[in-house]
Order: sequence, then C-alpha cells, then structure tokens
Amino acid sequence: MVKLYKKSVITDIERLALAQAVDMGYELVEAVIDKESAGNYLRFYIDKEGGISLDDCEKYHVAIQPKVEHFEYDFLEVCSPGVDRPIKTQRDAQKAKGKLVEIKLYKPRNGRKVMNGIFDLLDEQGYHIMQGSQEVVIPSSEVAIARPVPNLDGLKEAALESLEDEST
Repeated sequence: MVKLYKKSVITDIERLALAQAVDMGYELVEAVIDKESAGNYLRFYIDKEGGISLDDCEKYHVAIQPKVEHFEYDFLEVCSPGVDRPIKTQRDAQKAKGKLVEIKLYKPRNGRKVMNGIFDLLDEQGYHIMQGSQEVVIPSSEVAIARPVPNLDGLKEAALESLEDEST
C-alpha cells in the first residue's frame, strides 16, 4: 500500500480522478485525504453544469474505486462541493461574481479575521470585494478560505409554505 502522507500520492490520485471526471463529463473540484478519528477518508469533490446529483456521485464512486484501491485509505467518498463551494479557481470566481462572500483570513487585518463583501474578481493581486462603495483587495496569501454566503431566503419561504400546507 502507498502511504498517504506523500505529496506525490495526492498528485497521482488527482491525475487518475481528473481523467475519470473528464471521461464522465464532470469537473474534478478537489481530491483530498482527510485523517479523522474513524480513519483516513479519500474524498473527491465533483461538479457539473446544473449541479451534481446523488446518482452522479454514485456513478463516479463506482468508476473511480477500482482505480484508487491500491492507495491506503479507509473510506472513499464522492461529494458535491456544495452551494458554499470555496473560491479557488477562475471558474469558481466567475460563478461567485456579484454574490455576497465571506473571506476568512489567516491572521487579523484591521482587527478582523473575517471579511464580507460583494465578490468582484480573483486575480494576481488577490480577492477583490466591494464593501459598500469601497473596493477591498485581499492578497491570496492572507486568505484561509473564501466562499459564497448561501442565500437561504427561498428555502425559508418554502419551509414556511410547507408548514402552512401541513396545518390546513
């Protein structure tokens, strides 16, 4: 079995995973190895235009499992990156443009470790957000994670309507 802690191992896994994702019409968002109390999790985050379904995750799991079985892990998971998918690539940035984002910093900036604003772009200078009428640029090296803030208003309305339907 191959040890998980080597950087070359995740590179090999990503290469296999990317080829499989492309063959199936998916985007490989990320391949990670997470050590948790229950064991080592090999996780693949996949996406496609219009979103990923549970069936898509299952199909990818069945296809990728034989290709990674010689690597050392305890659990294999295939997941959607979720509505709050981190902004890491230009494709992620394009999807997040104009949306409210939360940016968590490694260390405080002006006394704050979390910044919110309307996302504009990601470039060589870093993450550009609008806070009111002011543009703020946060260098990528300072950003622990940047992600869209999900708009849950529609979900709240649907839940309220469902409760009203049940009571009538």
